[in-house]
Amino acid sequence: MKKILFICHGNICRSPMAEMIFKHMLREKGLQHEIMAASAATSTEEIGNPIYPPARAELARHGIAIEKRGARQITKKDYSEYDLLIGMDHFNIRNMHRMLGGDPEGKIRLLMDYTARPGEVSDPWYSDRFDIAFRDIREGCEGLLQALMA
Repeated sequence: MKKILFICHGNICRSPMAEMIFKHMLREKGLQHEIMAASAATSTEEIGNPIYPPARAELARHGIAIEKRGARQITKKDYSEYDLLIGMDHFNIRNMHRMLGGDPEGKIRLLMDYTARPGEVSDPWYSDRFDIAFRDIREGCEGLLQALMA
């Protein structure tokens, strides 16, 4: 089973949105027993907190099931347990390298690198544009799934 860990700063907006969107895609394609997804934070600021209400609302608008969960921080153990660790922006990537002691196996990636427009997932925490974050994340998740199936 392939294991994917989506990571953002607080694990209450972008990374749990990616987790829920990706799980939705897996269920639609009947792949939920072949690929597993989870999410985590690089910071400790939101540990234990649920998905941020506007992120929940955006997921609900698109018919994406929302699992009950609390934010958690990545650990060194995650590096060995997951096949890919997918960050939302370059700040997340830098923090992951620092926290995990590097990336000797090339597992750390940027979600938007799986799209035709590489870059960063728009951060709705500052912009309040959860619709744009959803678009970016969905596009990244679609590209990631295609890459995994290739």
